[in-house]
Amino acid sequence: MTRDERQTLTVTDLKQYSYCPRIVYYTYCLPLIRPTTFKMERGIAAHERARDKEHRRTLAAYGLTRGERHFDVHVESAELGLRGRLDLVIETDENATGAKELIPVEYKHTRRTGGSHWQRQLAAYSLMLTECWGLPVRRGFLYYLPSRRTQEIPITPRLQADVRAAVTAMREMIEQETMPPPPKRRRPCVDCEFRRFCNDVL
Repeated sequence: MTRDERQTLTVTDLKQYSYCPRIVYYTYCLPLIRPTTFKMERGIAAHERARDKEHRRTLAAYGLTRGERHFDVHVESAELGLRGRLDLVIETDENATGAKELIPVEYKHTRRTGGSHWQRQLAAYSLMLTECWGLPVRRGFLYYLPSRRTQEIPITPRLQADVRAAVTAMREMIEQETMPPPPKRRRPCVDCEFRRFCNDVL
C-alpha cells in the first residue's frame, strides 16, 4: 500500500491506541459495533462551553500576556497520514528568542492529570502544526475543565519519535487485522464501552 492509498487515521485514534490498542482495532476492523456513550456526549458539550469561556479569558493560565488564539483548528499531515482537530492553538512570540511559536491546547473533562496518551496527542499535534503552519512547537498545554488548571507538556524529539512509532504500529495492526492483547493494567477496562466484546477481560 502506497502512502497515497493508505487510510488516514485521527489523533483521537492515536490517543485511544495509547490508552488501549483494542479500541482502535474495534473502530477500524469491526466498525459497526462502536456505541456512543453518555461520557462521550458530556465531553463534547463540556468542550463547547470551554471554548465559549476561553474567548473571555486572559492568557495568564498559559503563562502568557499576549498571543493570538485560534479555535477548532483542523490539521492534517500527509507525512504521518494523520488528521485531527485542536481545541485551541495559541500563536505567540512571547519567549526567550522573540520568534513566533505555536502552542497547542487540549481541554480535558477530568480531574486526573497528564496521562501518556494525552502527551502523545499533543506531540502529534505539534508535528502536524509544524508541517501545516511552518512554525515550531516546543510545548503544549492540557487544560482541565473541572479544576480550571493547566499542565504544561514539553514537546521533545523523543516524544515526537514515540508518536511516529505508534502511528506505524497502529497502521500495521489495522492492515493485518490483528487483535492486540488487553492492556497490562485493567483500570481502563472498567468504564470502557468495548468491554463486553473482550471475552478475555473480566
